[in-house]
Amino acid sequence: MSVDALRAHVLSHYPRTPDYVELTRLNRPIGIYLLLWPTLWALWIAAEGFPGWHLFLVFTIGTVLTRSAGCIVNDIADRKFDGQVKRTSNRPLVTGHLNVPDALTLMAVLLFCALLLVLSTNLKTVALAAMAAMIAGIYPFMKRYIYLPQVVLGIAFSCGIPMAFTAMSLPVSEVVGLLMAANLIWTVAYDTEYAMVDRDDDLRLGLKSSAILFAEMDKTVIAVLQALFLVTLFFVAHQASLGWPFYLGCACAAGLLIYQQFLIIDRKRDACFAAFRNNHWVGLSIFLGIVGHYAIS
Repeated sequence: MSVDALRAHVLSHYPRTPDYVELTRLNRPIGIYLLLWPTLWALWIAAEGFPGWHLFLVFTIGTVLTRSAGCIVNDIADRKFDGQVKRTSNRPLVTGHLNVPDALTLMAVLLFCALLLVLSTNLKTVALAAMAAMIAGIYPFMKRYIYLPQVVLGIAFSCGIPMAFTAMSLPVSEVVGLLMAANLIWTVAYDTEYAMVDRDDDLRLGLKSSAILFAEMDKTVIAVLQALFLVTLFFVAHQASLGWPFYLGCACAAGLLIYQQFLIIDRKRDACFAAFRNNHWVGLSIFLGIVGHYAIS
């Protein structure tokens, strides 16, 4: 069966499939990448190389499931705002192609599958996963109350780091703290780029974001955060005794971050969104540097 025939078959039997894909953003996997790369950084460092297929699949599939569930929470929370924003006006909960019970049912299925995966590790990892789920559930509502919801997102996106160590039955060490700090700083930087895309709409709707808080200092603050991110990674390298492949990966990441500054220089929406998406390659560069280090060790 060809791909087109398979697609036609799925749509004929499950016509709402595209709406569910849109709801979970599986058609736009940038969020999966940004959650996955720091988790894999930690997993490779904890295992000092490939962690084995079990943990690799648990964390990779778990990332897809939890990020998809997080998108559903976000759309439920923002359904009254999304229709007033051009970028989000076609989301399924806005158009009525899906309703809240549909979304909640899918979210429950995704979280149940994620729970089954994490139960194959150990109690500490399960506890951290539960905490991560609660933080992710809170995040979509933060833009109503604080100007730095990106910090809450950064905490949520960093929970996979200690989970990687506890899944390997290792203590939450200084390396874990440094990795979490690096990822938190990086998240605030790239999500500010993302917030720059919606700044005008957020101001009109009375929502809050780091892009609004930083105002004309947005590009400078992003640059400072990106520099701090790289500095923190050098401390990670020192604590984890990472060699030249990691530094090469960081150098590639630094080049990409400089490129992002050129993209956002005029604060144009499409360019800011391109800068945000470019962070996938930043995370991948660092991951490849870590893989390279342990490959030659």
